[in-house]
Amino acid sequence: MTTDEILLDVEERMEKAVRKLKEDLAGIRTGRANPALVDSLKVEVYGSAAPIKQVASVGAPEPNQIVIRPYDPGTLKDIEKAILSSDLGLNPQNDGRIIRLGIPPLSTEVRRKMVGRVKELAEETKVAVRNIRRDGNKQADAGEKNKDFSEDDRDQVKEEIQKLIKTYESQATELAKAREKEVMEE
Repeated sequence: MTTDEILLDVEERMEKAVRKLKEDLAGIRTGRANPALVDSLKVEVYGSAAPIKQVASVGAPEPNQIVIRPYDPGTLKDIEKAILSSDLGLNPQNDGRIIRLGIPPLSTEVRRKMVGRVKELAEETKVAVRNIRRDGNKQADAGEKNKDFSEDDRDQVKEEIQKLIKTYESQATELAKAREKEVMEE
């Protein structure tokens, strides 16, 4: 493996870790309605589980309401069942055409728990990024040991990996801070 391949691999994996953090943070409830809140829902339709976006359009016309419009009205009950069996803690209101989800205001205690979860997710991402750094450094050591490149090249790769880790750790921290702020807003 060349030095460029090692760096590319490390950067791609770190980018993936931060992207996953973004997705996880989108699913955390704030005081406002957000269609991303139901993105992780799987609906049992036509004999298989499908993501909610494949069976309905999801929108947030008001700050405290999510509206779900099924593409096929026959799947309305299935979507309602998926919401009730999920851990969202929301009560769907079905009017025969669409489902409305009222987003109740969060208590201070719930907000603190959400912030705790945000911090956990950010820390998990940072640990993943550090593990990727460790793997990259091992590859650099192995490349130098196998005489694929020089000791100076190995040190240069390790320096570049260290720069990458600082970048991606700070991205994770910034994402978490922004989400914490949103959760704590009333």
